[in-house]
Amino acid sequence: MPETGPTQAQATAAPRRRPRLALVVGSGGIKCVAAVGMWKVLQREGIRPDLVVGCSGGSLYTASMALGMDANEAERVSHHMWDGLFKRVHYRSVLRGLLPSRFGGSERIGLIDDRAVAANMRGLYGDATFAETRIPLHIAATDLHSGEKVDIVSGRVADAVRASIAMPLLLRPWPVGGRLLIDGGASDPLPISVAIREGADIILAMGFETPPVERLDSLIGVAGQSISTTINHLLRATYAFYSAVHHAEIIPIMPTFDQPIGVSDTHLIPHIIEQGERATLEALPYLRRLGLAASAEGTV
Repeated sequence: MPETGPTQAQATAAPRRRPRLALVVGSGGIKCVAAVGMWKVLQREGIRPDLVVGCSGGSLYTASMALGMDANEAERVSHHMWDGLFKRVHYRSVLRGLLPSRFGGSERIGLIDDRAVAANMRGLYGDATFAETRIPLHIAATDLHSGEKVDIVSGRVADAVRASIAMPLLLRPWPVGGRLLIDGGASDPLPISVAIREGADIILAMGFETPPVERLDSLIGVAGQSISTTINHLLRATYAFYSAVHHAEIIPIMPTFDQPIGVSDTHLIPHIIEQGERATLEALPYLRRLGLAASAEGTV
């Protein structure tokens, strides 16, 4: 029997699917404002994530993005959101922690009066739920009792973010879904694994290393240096591991800072945003080659 040629359907090549893009922003305190710089670049280029994952301070920005906030609005909000956030001490928690037998011990202890945090949560997210997001949203937290990673995907967005930013000792653990949760950075400071599990082809992963302090002259300074060193090594190991074993493109976006930046350094917010933008621009040519930018939408 003579060979027949391809059918019309076979001859017409199927259009290439646009890669499924996930955006992951890890823990980093006020340095997470750098996500606004990344957001600006992606917005200008017409690069739209199909999934956003936030951890700790990063959850503030991925949640805002998922609910449809504009990058310029996020920048405006950031300038007053962080100001004075950690200045008021929660004296009752301090007394409970130091003298539990007299003032009543509690699992929900935090040294910082979190009323300003609660006001920010209300202003940013109101009563919005995960069901109302425009982009699928995942918020990473940690179970206080078991230490397990927790991926929050339902309920009130404000509660999820509040749990994810509950830095141990500073902010009170937060109840979500019958579990008492703390900072997502305690179990996974850069939750790339969530994006992998959700089937992302390309993962933009913004993580934050902390440069070493040259002079250590206090107990708190030594403790902070130790924690920063641990997290820095964990971030590098996370990038290396998932890049080696997973088929997805994992693109690190690592803003660089030449000095430690604390939560009270709000005057550095413009610089932090600029560094986030700069780090994203370095990756932009590759993102264009991958067919993510609006100029490449003919391949979608």
